[in-house]
Amino acid sequence: MGKFLNVTVCELPDDPEKFQNIWDGLAGHVKQNKSEIVLLPEMPFSPWFALRDDFTTEQWERAVVDHDSWLDYAADLFPAAIVGSRPVDRNSMRLNEGFILDEEQGYQPIHHKSFLPNENGFWEASWYDRGDGNFRPVQIGEASAGFQICTELWSMDTARKLGESGVHLIVNPRATEAATNDKWLTGGRTASLVSGAYCLSSNRSGSPGDDVHFGGMGWITGPDGEVLATTSANQPFASIIIDLETAETAKTTYPRYAINHPRF
Repeated sequence: MGKFLNVTVCELPDDPEKFQNIWDGLAGHVKQNKSEIVLLPEMPFSPWFALRDDFTTEQWERAVVDHDSWLDYAADLFPAAIVGSRPVDRNSMRLNEGFILDEEQGYQPIHHKSFLPNENGFWEASWYDRGDGNFRPVQIGEASAGFQICTELWSMDTARKLGESGVHLIVNPRATEAATNDKWLTGGRTASLVSGAYCLSSNRSGSPGDDVHFGGMGWITGPDGEVLATTSANQPFASIIIDLETAETAKTTYPRYAINHPRF
């Protein structure tokens, strides 16, 4: 008998005027599907502030407050556990914090993004600090999960180590462009293959500027890299029931055993 979990990924708009309507739709979808885990995109509750490299304290503080305010709407998705990332100020540092929020334990800071891009439209290293590089697994209900926030997905050795530690899920909140959707899905499939874990990813959508267009397309990939579900502009939410024992068994099969426990 497997250990089953109902998981949901989504795409949410950058445009604040469109956000509430899509959020209401997500809440309805989550309740209808009895979701147990909902993954949100990277820093979804404010417009994309890293569009330009000219950091301003005012804009950063506004983004932090926007996320504080929207966390009050979390009850819309309960009793599901909500997973995502948000801007925070901690220990005199500005950080992109991966979190879990649920009814029983409340808000839990888990991981701080440590691999930061710094280029046109994605000037993240100009806006906030690197995390400490700790990718410790965390328990979400019956599932063990590891965070890889956006760019961190490309650290396949991190995915391998998370798999070796026994995670069932890699959660990947992201903010990536439409032109790179295929590349990112390939990254998610590869992370699943390397780790023997399901990879869940949710993305922003819409255009925060003339030369940046977020691509949406959340996904769920299986432990052997198979694409199990994707979102689209017409269907911005996707839910499936996954079997955690499938991820446990995958750790013992190729290529995982060969790269984690070489015998020859």
